[in-house]
Formats: sequence, C-alpha cells, structure tokens
Amino acid sequence: MRLAALPLLLVPFLGLPAQAASSLSVCTEASPEGFDVVQYNSLTTTNASADVLMNRLVDFDTASGKLVPSLADSWTVSDDGLVYDFKLHPGVKFHHTDYFRPTRELSAADVRFSFERMLDPANPWHKIAQSGFPHAQSLQLPGLIKRIEATDPLTVRFTLDHPDSTFLAALSMGFASIYSAEYADKLMAAGTPEKLNSQPIGTGPFVFGRFQKDASIRYSANPDYFAGKPAVDSLIFAITPDANVRLQKLRRNECQIALSPKPLDVTTASKEPTLKVEKTAAFMTAFVAINSQHPPLDKPEVRQAINLAFDKTSYLKAVFEETAEAANGPYPPNTWSYAKDLPGYAHDPEKARALLAKAGLKDGFQTTIWTRPSGSLLNPNPSLGAQLLQADLAEVGIQAQIRVIEWGELIRRAKAGEHDLLFMGWAGDNGDPDNFLTPQFSCAALKSGTNFARYCDAGLDKLISAGKTTSEQGVRTKLYEQAQAQIQQQALWLPLAHPTAFALLRKNVQGYEVSPFGRQDFSKVSVKP
Repeated sequence: MRLAALPLLLVPFLGLPAQAASSLSVCTEASPEGFDVVQYNSLTTTNASADVLMNRLVDFDTASGKLVPSLADSWTVSDDGLVYDFKLHPGVKFHHTDYFRPTRELSAADVRFSFERMLDPANPWHKIAQSGFPHAQSLQLPGLIKRIEATDPLTVRFTLDHPDSTFLAALSMGFASIYSAEYADKLMAAGTPEKLNSQPIGTGPFVFGRFQKDASIRYSANPDYFAGKPAVDSLIFAITPDANVRLQKLRRNECQIALSPKPLDVTTASKEPTLKVEKTAAFMTAFVAINSQHPPLDKPEVRQAINLAFDKTSYLKAVFEETAEAANGPYPPNTWSYAKDLPGYAHDPEKARALLAKAGLKDGFQTTIWTRPSGSLLNPNPSLGAQLLQADLAEVGIQAQIRVIEWGELIRRAKAGEHDLLFMGWAGDNGDPDNFLTPQFSCAALKSGTNFARYCDAGLDKLISAGKTTSEQGVRTKLYEQAQAQIQQQALWLPLAHPTAFALLRKNVQGYEVSPFGRQDFSKVSVKP
C-alpha cells in the first residue's frame, strides 16, 4: 500500500462574539431540482445541496490542484490500484433538526449506504430515485466498484473491478456526498423515503431550514461542524432569476453576494463604492448540444453546417461582452490534455450551404432551439444568444423555432433527449479532463441522460475508457486528443465559450472566493457590520 494523503489537521474554531452574529444572503439565479443531489446533475442543485449541506470523503483544492482530505482524514491505495482504504475523521456529527435527531456519529456504514444505493439495483433505496443516478451511471460506477466494506467503524474499503485513474477525483464531486444511513432507515420505516429529497440531512457547514420554490432557501449554521462553525449564523439563497434584479438587491443590501452577473453589471459594480468584484477563469464550457438522434441532425454534414453558419465572434461580443474566450471543443484551454491544434469551424455560411446541399437539404429544414429563461454564468443572455443563432441558421436556410423552458423542466426533458439544439454548459468538478468526456460523450452517459449530443460510438467510447485505465498522463493525453478530434469532426457540439466566473459582493463581505468549477463555499465567509 502507498500513502496517498496525510491526516487533516483541524484548527480549533474560536467562535465569534455574540454581538457579531450575522446573516449572509446570496442572490442565486434558479431553484434547485431537489436536495438529494445524487439524482441530479445541474450545478444549481449541487450548490444548494452538496456544497452547503454535505461533505465528501475528499475535496479538490483549486489552489494546489490536488485532492485533499475531507470526511476521510487519509487514504491508501494498493499497488495494483484496485483497493482504496479511507480512514474517516472521528466525531463527525450529522445535522440535528426538528425532523431528525441522530443517535450516532458518522461511520463507515454511512459511506457504504451512500454508494450502495446508487450501485445496487436490489438496494431498497435504488428505485426511490425517480431521476436515477446520472453521475454514477455515466461514470459507470456500478461496473467499476466491485465491493464496499466497513472494515471497522471508521474505515471503509472500496475494491474496484479494474484500475481507474479517475476514481479518486470522482469522489470529490457533489454526487459522492455522504448521507446518514440512520436517517434513511427512519424514512424507509415510516414509508416516507421521498423526504430525503425535501428534508435533507448532512454533515456540512449549514443545516437545512426551509425551501420556497423560486423564492428562497434558508439554512442555519451547523454548530457541530467538524471543520468549525461557519462565521455567519444563517445563510439565505434568495432565488432571483433576473440578473438586473440581483444587482439591485445587492445595492440595497438585500443580498451580500450576487452570483452569475451579466458582463455589463460586472463593469458597473466595479465602479461602485459599496461593491466589489471577485473573479477567476472558469473550468467550464458553454455549448449548444446537437441531438444526433434527431434527423436530419443525425448527419455529420448537417451538424458541421450548423457550426459553420454561426458567427461566434459576434456572439461572444454581444452575449459575453468579451469576458469569455471562444471555445473550440469540450475542454477549456488550461486542461492538461487540451488539443490546441484542432482546426475548428470558422464562420463560413457559403460552405455551410454546400454541406447542407451535400446532405440532400439544399432547401434547408426546420428545427428548434431550446434555452432557459434566466441568465447564468454559462449563458448570460439566453434570449439574445438564441436569437443570434436563429438568425445565422436562417441565413443558410435552417428555420429554427426558439423554445424557452424553465430550468428544471429543461434539464429533465433534455436528459430524455427531446431537444434538437440545446443551449447548455458543463463545469468540470475535479480537475480531471475525463470529467468532460465520460459524462458528455460516453455511451453510458447516453443512458443516464447527461450525454446531450445523444451520441454513442464504439470507437469514441473505447478511447474514453482507455484513458481511465492508466495513470500515465502522457498516454492519457494522446487518447484524449484523439477523442477531441473525433468529437470535433463529428460536430457533436457547437462550442461557444469558456467564461470568466464573476461574483458581485458587498465590500463588507470577507472570505469568499470564486471557484473555477462553479462550486460554492460559504463556510468561511463573514459579513462585517
């Protein structure tokens, strides 16, 4: 066995004076789909559940680019890469609420439950998830994890069927959050398992209070948090779809942090004396997914024509106002296996019309463009972006009808493959390039719904799978470069942008950092009087 991490040293939390108790209000752009994060794949849901209520065995530290301890103080990996042993942090408490009073602390049994319900169809909790387990399924965890054992109350062992260089990094993702087996047993015995999704229990820095759809989510600080009680006593997500309204609420101090601002609002806020701007290069890609199962989009020439028809330069100026870099494929340029020499699709309407004629569509065709109603980091102005795409497609004879669909409904229907052209975005959660390939382009992800291009190809699937069987970065890079070349040749996406992630803050907010992955950590945020 080789040592993979040193024990986590926790600094004792000294507490704040009673008079410094405070509330933090965050203006967010949409409601979560639910709070049982394993059922969903949107960042909005991860932010509202996994990021504030839950913990994972490990976390990914964006500053160092390395995995660090969380619920697991340390871990070891066998020389053959098949056995992972995790030593849990002792004394971790689950949340106390008016609907659940835990009688024991976190143990290996909770870790085992959290994963087995996703992996084992015979587990009584497996069929409870109406949306399935999109991340676990797309990452093919049921076939990867052979066995999970609680070797003692604070040690859990994962035995894999085959080596997978992405396994450890995947455990830092929101879906790998650890749940209370005791709470689950209580709900199942009461015949109310659905409450796991509406009345969540975790070990995280905040405790769930109340959710009012499209209005607010209220949390309170976890006084027993193993990493130290948060600096604020309460946290409120003020769900505010309109970016202009988010800025106005920030100005009035109704929110202290506003997420997903419009580029123009960033410029405005940077000049105001009571506000400040935090930013970082986002590890994300905005794109239009092209449903390769819907004729005539099933023809590569048609998908290529859509890429050639679109004036991406004008789109970036109008929608992102030059706060984003043009995307040429699924990966952000700072990904270690980014294929920088791929030719891409320059704006060329004449060539697009020629390809449509070659595909037997010289008179064009009709299709639909799906987008969300409210702006986000990966789609700051959904209406304008859809209109620009619609106009460019019309220039080459493609008549596209725009359909604006509420975010939760959009995700649900897109995962079912109902869309034609879909404005979407993807954020890598763990720094590993496979986090873009397996969830978006594998055959397993087609079944789980996260493969929005609806494309399954044995050759591409083989490249993606082979990249996970070795830890040699050079070998993985060559495989992933080949995968990127095939994705681009097939024109499965219309890649749009790699944005800069911004957040607007009141100047008295301290300790908040923008994550390149879009994750949210409010555990160390304080608000000065």
